[in-house]
Amino acid sequence: MQHYGNLHGSFVRACVVGALSLGAIPATGEAQESKTLVVGRAMDFNSLDPSRSFCDTCQIYLSSVYDTLVALGADNQSLQPGLAESWTVNDAQTEFEFTIRDGAKFADGTSVEASDVVWTFQRMKNLKGSPSFLMDGMISIEARDPRTVRISLESSNSEFLNKLSAPYAGIMNAEVAAAGGAIADETAAEQDQAENWFLSNSAGSGPFKLVSYSPEAELRLARNDEYWGEKPYFAEVVISQIQNAVGQAQALESGAIDVAMQVDADTAASIRSDDVTVEIVPSYNFLYIAFAPGAKGMADVLTPEVREALTLAINYDEMLEFTVGGNGAKQAAPIPNGFPGTANLPLREQNVEKAKQMLADAGVNDGLSIMAGYPNDNVYGVDINIMMQKVQQDLKAINVDLELRPLTYAVWREELYGDGLPMTGLYFAPDYYGAGQYPAYFAMMPGTTWLARSGLEDQEALVNPAAADLYKQALASSGDEAEAIYEKIGLEMMKDNMIIPMVSPNLVLAYRNDIKGVRYSACCNLPLAELTRD
Repeated sequence: MQHYGNLHGSFVRACVVGALSLGAIPATGEAQESKTLVVGRAMDFNSLDPSRSFCDTCQIYLSSVYDTLVALGADNQSLQPGLAESWTVNDAQTEFEFTIRDGAKFADGTSVEASDVVWTFQRMKNLKGSPSFLMDGMISIEARDPRTVRISLESSNSEFLNKLSAPYAGIMNAEVAAAGGAIADETAAEQDQAENWFLSNSAGSGPFKLVSYSPEAELRLARNDEYWGEKPYFAEVVISQIQNAVGQAQALESGAIDVAMQVDADTAASIRSDDVTVEIVPSYNFLYIAFAPGAKGMADVLTPEVREALTLAINYDEMLEFTVGGNGAKQAAPIPNGFPGTANLPLREQNVEKAKQMLADAGVNDGLSIMAGYPNDNVYGVDINIMMQKVQQDLKAINVDLELRPLTYAVWREELYGDGLPMTGLYFAPDYYGAGQYPAYFAMMPGTTWLARSGLEDQEALVNPAAADLYKQALASSGDEAEAIYEKIGLEMMKDNMIIPMVSPNLVLAYRNDIKGVRYSACCNLPLAELTRD
């Protein structure tokens, strides 16, 4: 059994178990029906609309219901045909042409055509939702004939194919979605009315289709009998809301669920049932803290020198023990271990004396008070409260008082984009295999999510021109050359000291012994269509 270090004793365990409800435990019978798969997890849906969705459970749902042009292979790195049976790319990596496979159909039996691809990608771009970054740089898209799509980019992008393997790039039935209020043209951001429609309808060509969704309760899928590929084994899949690891483990042992998705390694070690398999594998997921100098009153507080001092105060080795009992890895930059450019990045190390000196040099002689607001979540087996308590403890050593404010996700978002949150704690899972998505989201470059969150009204002051220039170079390169550039980008992101990875947890795969095919997918979390029952 893996044990937490001294900082994570029985008192912390009791607090966590006591503070989190066990969630709704499903009835035992349904999970044991041979053709019904029941998955337990805390669902974090923000939307079921493919062009608005952006969450871990969203990835599972979308990859099961909406097919992408290209798919991520089981090795979590290579690409393979999806809806597109073949494609061509010009030498400049600015022109991409796809041939839609013959016989591919949507769940309503109509054929998937090039016009559906055009409509889907135009809507994603124009809707300006969280996944819209996948279409950054697209200047034109056209259906050359019913089975051929050509996409043109304004500049070279060696990651564009990888982007198209993201679940959010799943192709929609344009006619069906439009009838539900979806709009693809330039007015989409203001006029599209389809988000509620997508809560009870789907419009995909994937192996499953939506049956029903009850927030905070369950999501039900049914096998798509029109699916062009190998039909999934299960006729029905139920994702059941179970908020925490203990509840999921109990439901798994009782047979109420078949797969538990958010059991941490310590809880998994307490499972005694001979009917349950537990595997622990490395993941590309990570949790991090982030600073916002643009938050109200923080411009002259969270200076570059102060931010660096704060990062030096953290004991990253203890953080690994404190959060996951050593079942994970430290991570240098906000690019996951194992992704291009990360192999040689230097890991952060604690240096309390240097941190104190940097604060003194910055004129911070009487201590400092900072507020940290963050989602009150347990993600990848890490309770964010516990992670932030460790940060709070370490900052005390340099006379910094960290006020912790756990928030609901809705309140967190409201405050993040209101007056701002000086510090926060959050998590990230890859949308596809490729390092480019991380500077596009985390780097201090124009247009990135975290430049907006960190700078708020004064973003320009935080821009790192070197990172922006390197990113352009990386997208125009490939192979070893691109990997070397991403390493430089990683170093620039570390120098900015805005996004600080705390831990990359190992992933626990916990499931009933009769379930086969369970694996971790870097784009899709859990590929439901691959699962079978003995």
